[in-house]
Amino acid sequence: MTAAGYDDERHREAVLLVVSELVTNALRHARGVTGLRLSHHPRGLTVSVHDAGDRPPRPRPLEPDRPGGFGLHLVRGLTEGVEVEWRAGGKNVWATVPQPGG
Repeated sequence: MTAAGYDDERHREAVLLVVSELVTNALRHARGVTGLRLSHHPRGLTVSVHDAGDRPPRPRPLEPDRPGGFGLHLVRGLTEGVEVEWRAGGKNVWATVPQPGG
């Protein structure tokens, strides 16, 4: 991540949190992870998670008295948004953490 410009702890933690949340969602709600890819481009670092699920990710309503359900809200707050591409046997869910200083 340092070579891609994510050289301070705050930006590295954002990328790691996005990876963790997207992978966790695939494991819990989409029959597992079938692929993971990180790609860097001028807009930022994109985290792509492939899974075998047939439903799009959807945020749960925020309820302070219920544990969990914050993952997609966190990802949306740290990225340019969550995108979904349907493909044979599942989908690709990705989000881009903006380039620091960009």
